[in-house]
Amino acid sequence: MEKISILGSTGSIGCSALDVIKLHLDKFKVFALSGHENIDLLYTQALEFNPSYVVVKDENSRLELANRFKEKKLKTEILIGTEGHKYIAGHESISVVLAAITGSAGLISTMEAAKKGKKILLANKESMVMAGNLLSQNCEQNNGLIIPVDSEHNAIFQVIHNVKNIDEINKLILTASGGPFRNSPLKDLKKVSVEDALKHPNWTMGKKVTIDSATMMNKGLEVIEAAFLFKINYRKIEVLIHPQSIIHSLVEFIDGSSLTQLGTPDMKVPIAYALSYPERVSSGINGIDLAKSKDLQFNLPDLQKFRCLKLAYDCLEQGGSYPIEINAANEVAVNAFLKNKINFLQISELIETALNSAKNQSFNSIEDILMIDEQARKKTEDLLKGFKVA
Repeated sequence: MEKISILGSTGSIGCSALDVIKLHLDKFKVFALSGHENIDLLYTQALEFNPSYVVVKDENSRLELANRFKEKKLKTEILIGTEGHKYIAGHESISVVLAAITGSAGLISTMEAAKKGKKILLANKESMVMAGNLLSQNCEQNNGLIIPVDSEHNAIFQVIHNVKNIDEINKLILTASGGPFRNSPLKDLKKVSVEDALKHPNWTMGKKVTIDSATMMNKGLEVIEAAFLFKINYRKIEVLIHPQSIIHSLVEFIDGSSLTQLGTPDMKVPIAYALSYPERVSSGINGIDLAKSKDLQFNLPDLQKFRCLKLAYDCLEQGGSYPIEINAANEVAVNAFLKNKINFLQISELIETALNSAKNQSFNSIEDILMIDEQARKKTEDLLKGFKVA
């Protein structure tokens, strides 16, 4: 039986993972859970799975949860913040870590899991975007393994995990739903509301990644992630709009063959694969009935409308610290949009303004990365003061 720590158990990925685990309690034991603000859900999860540890964001949350645990005579130990996440990510009792904390906040714990040689189920793409080479090196040096949970990267992993020569790959094609505004003209996007942007047509996700999908920054970050994760030149990575979200990326080989993975657009499918790799277990989700499927459509993305995708490619071309810069600027911009401080189109405008003032910096450690990230956030916050909702 494999013991697992779930970092971000109260988010959509964490909840889906627990649903899969419930189907296979003979194979997986939940060792630790972590949540951010949803103490009620974390409490419910702790009652159901009886983990050895849970991690909360601060002392007030710890005290609230401790009182509830005492009433139920639950002996689960409660840890706090970054140090708590590091502890459960690197604990000697576990072999698997699901890294599902949204944004850069998940980097430190994911790196700890890599240093301790864990099997990392990577749902936190920002860790790979910010520290791709460093994260991979730590994993390889300590006999760890990274299995992507993002449906697109999981699909590619399923196709190429046994490919011994990366030169056999001609290109990777990441599919994208196009989000809620794939058919909207550019001129209409200035007026879209937060509620409109959060209505994803295919996937149920957290707020940040849903907005990223609407701007297609999510796909831009996934291009950066794929370049680092699969050690492939970004010029060999393309994006196609595929509204049905049935085909989850393609791999084209030098002999002209293209292989893909198809599946229902439900995150339980890639989560089940990652959890059980190299075996397979049921995800609880039915397979695709191709006879009943609608026509599968593919289109090139409009880089004028989805400016964020173009900016991500630009950052890969610049290299160095630019992926850290774009991730930081995007997190600030999305947060500002969610708080109605800027309009939808100003998300990409703010990010581009921040990138135009960025300077490429070298980095050799996680401390260097976090320093660059902090500087980029502060700069973007300062630039935000000059933006007004138009």
